[in-house]
This record gives sequence, C-alpha cells and structure tokens, in this order.
Amino acid sequence: MDPVIVVGAGPVGLALSLALAGQGVPSVVLDEGPGKDLPRPARTVVLHSDTAAMVHRLGCAPLRDEGASYAAWRTRRRGRDTGRITFDGEPAPLHVPQHALTRGLRGAAAVHPLVNLVTDSKLDALEQDDRGVTAHTRGAETTWWRGSHIVGCDGARSTVRKLLGIRFPGRTAVERHAVAALRTELPWPGEALLHRDPPHETTARPLPDGVWRLDWLLPARGELVTPDALVTLIRDTMASWCEGTTPPYDLLDTGVHTLHHRLAIRWRERRAFLAGDAAHLLGALGTQGVEEGLRDAENLAWKLALAWHHGASESLLDSYEDERRTAVAARLRAADQAVPALRGGAGLRTLLPGSARGGEALLTDGHLGRGPLGALPAYAPPVAVREVPTATEPGGAVANVPVSAPDGSTVPLRDMLGRGRLLVVLVAPGTGVWDRRHWLGAGLMPRLAAAVSALPVRADLLVADGYPGAPAHTVLLVRPDGHLAATFAGVRPAELYEAADAVRMGAPAAPDRTPSTTPSAAID
Repeated sequence: MDPVIVVGAGPVGLALSLALAGQGVPSVVLDEGPGKDLPRPARTVVLHSDTAAMVHRLGCAPLRDEGASYAAWRTRRRGRDTGRITFDGEPAPLHVPQHALTRGLRGAAAVHPLVNLVTDSKLDALEQDDRGVTAHTRGAETTWWRGSHIVGCDGARSTVRKLLGIRFPGRTAVERHAVAALRTELPWPGEALLHRDPPHETTARPLPDGVWRLDWLLPARGELVTPDALVTLIRDTMASWCEGTTPPYDLLDTGVHTLHHRLAIRWRERRAFLAGDAAHLLGALGTQGVEEGLRDAENLAWKLALAWHHGASESLLDSYEDERRTAVAARLRAADQAVPALRGGAGLRTLLPGSARGGEALLTDGHLGRGPLGALPAYAPPVAVREVPTATEPGGAVANVPVSAPDGSTVPLRDMLGRGRLLVVLVAPGTGVWDRRHWLGAGLMPRLAAAVSALPVRADLLVADGYPGAPAHTVLLVRPDGHLAATFAGVRPAELYEAADAVRMGAPAAPDRTPSTTPSAAID
C-alpha cells in the first residue's frame, strides 16, 4: 500500500510521520526547505505533560538537555509579588527552543526506515481518487508522488489548504509581542515569571545555561520596535526586577511576533487532512500553537494507521476534525472572549466573578495548561460508559500513573501510547509489592485477559497499583492517543467489547488478528 504523504517538515509534520511509523505506517515527508533548522533562541515552545510525553516517545529524549522545566511560576503586579505556584506532584511545563525540537524530531525521522524525508520539494498540484492521492512537487527534481492519504502540515500559508479550496477565516493581529533571548542572572533562577502592570505585560521563561526568553506585550498596531528601543526595554525591565540596576547580559536573539487567530472551515477533504498551523492559528494569552499541532498529530496518527492497515470507517476519519477542531475552537473562543477584558481593563469579572486577581489567574491558566485557555482537551466518547467515577471523565486525558507493562517493567502509562493499540488498565492495589507469580493467575486476571484477547482491535493489558479516584478492581479502557474511553466495575466482557468496538467507529477488524495479550504476556 502507498505511504501517507506529509507536506511540511516542521514539528507537526515530523511528529506525525514518526507517530505513523510507530504504528507501522510508512510516510513521505515533503520538505520545501533544505532540511536544516537555523537556531533561533528567541523562538521557543512550551510542552505540557501530554505533548512532552509524546515527544519523548517519538525519540526526542535528549531534548530535555536543551530545555528547562519550570521550578515554579511567579506572578507580579505593579512591581510586587502576587503569587507563586510550584509543581509538586505534577509535571512542570518544559520550555524548549523550537529549532531544538525540530532538530530532534528530524534526527529521529532521518534514521527511521518507514520515514522518507525529501528536501527541496515544493507541492504545486494535488489530485484525489477513490484509492489514494497524487501529489506533484517541483524543486531539485520535478516528481509525482503517490500516497494513500495526504496531510498538510505546511503552516499558515498552507499550499495543501489552498489547493483544496478550504477557507481560513479569523482575526488578524490579535496580539503583538517583542521577544528577546539573552543570557543573564535574574532573581528567580529556574522560575518563570508573569509581570503585569496594565496595560504592560512581561513574561520571563528560563532555558538552560542561564538563558532566558523575555516577552513584552505591544500595542496591536503600534510603531515599529527599533533595536535601540528594544535594548532600552530590556534594560529597563531587568532593572525593575533587580533593585534598579540592570545586570550584565548577552543578547542572543530578538524578534517581533504578531499573533493571529484563524480556524480552517474544514480539516478533511476526502483523503486529505490539515494539521497544525495549516488548520489553526492561535497564541494569545499563553496558548501554544505548536503544542496544539502536536495534539493534532497524535489524534490523527492512530486513525490513519487503522485506515492504512485495515480500512477505517468514514466516521472514524471524520472524528479527527470533529474532535480536534472542536477543541481548538473552544480554546480560540475562550481567548477571544478574554482578550478585550484583559487588554481593555473592563468586564473581566464576567469571566472570573469574584476574582480580585482575575487577570493573573486567567493568564496563568494559559501558560500552565489549565482552565479554558490551557487545559488538556477532552473528546466526547462515542459510548459514554462510566460505571465507576474516577478523577478523569470519559474523553479526558488519562493520568500518567505507573503501570506494569507487557514485558514486566514498570513504566508511566503514557509510555505505552503511540502503538495504535487500545490499553486496558486494571486497578489492583498492592500488586506493586507482590511477586507477579502470586497474582498473575488469580482473581480477575484470567477473565480479564481472556476478555482483552477477544476484543475487535488489538489491546494491551496493563496493571496499575492505583489511579486517581478509582477504587480497587476498576477497569479503564484507554484510546491509542491516551484519552479515556470507558470505566468498568470489574470484568465486564460484553460491555468492554462494545466500548472497544465503539472506539473504532465501525472500522473493520483486522482479518488476521491474533490475541495481543495473554495472562503471561500481559504482565510477566
């Protein structure tokens, strides 16, 4: 079968190709550029728990050497501290240069046998038929490419989107920021800072080796920021944080970014899909466009993989747009409602009634991945089975608890994602301190293993010593992208089968499927 054609070799396109490869699907990545990522220290990405785990699974573990996790998040207003949040018991946001993220993903893709990176290839034509897609590129060579599907990850000016005739409405110049990366010492080593002095707003976020990214909110349609004006801004800002004296610093990079909010009308046209900036633009109030693009890739990859291997239903492929476009639209709507209140200084109490520090709280949500501006997305499950309430609602992202993996090791739950399989997790308190041979064939395990082996799609059976809010003997059904599909009180073979069948939305079962888990393979 023909590979999936991925147009664009930025973080989203590379992540999608690697996510497909992890599920046995080959891809051709068409890169308009030369395949080199120029360092831009002032252009960075913040990864939260789900996207950081995804990047790790895709082979970018060394990225943590080039990024920094926040030690804490501080807020200040008019020169006085107003709050400090630490991350005890939860993952801190990971701040990384975007060129390092792209380089890490490109390196992993370059050595994967199922990923074909093609540089200097500009898409200029696209045709579709009932069996696949045909794409034409120009550049070093003029070539026709044949694929099963095509995904446009080619940015805000997406050629794929234009060739498909999909409109991209939205708002222009929602916010404008001056940005600088510099090496210096600030009074809060390793801690990120939000400093508000309305209408002014500044953030400082740490990177390794004493490097900081500083952002200043600018008037949406103000004068050009000259180099002299930016240096003055840097010096005055740091002096205000350092008792009136500007500390020594090395200026590494600068820029001015104008943020737009746009949302493509459609994200799918037959065998063609949009992802990342080709599908949406956002970024105001701490939201992260690259991170939402990575979530697009994770959502789409397992659905395309099912289609590539066994044929997917139209409903399953349509669910990519239904889920991801709805999630991003909600994020944009929340930001668009908050921007006038935050920037205009009126009406904020209608958003956060009773909050004297509403502005700082709302912005903190966006930066830390919380609340309407930043919380992990939840998708409406096709069958809402919730026999046992847990801290995670059906459709929400699962907690990254330790689980016993099929090879007998104990790993974070999210490390088991990205294989195109469902996960069935039994909550069994105490199993972490007992030798597996004592409980492997006892209690619920034999019946549950048999039920998992009979599911219409491949699944891995895992065991967790505990899960937030879940009592003993709770069974969790988790989608291949880490979203909770259903919860059960004990072993319910018929209900488990029905829920697993609903996840695939009518896609054919593998004709040659063999049981993917047995009592010995699942736990031992």
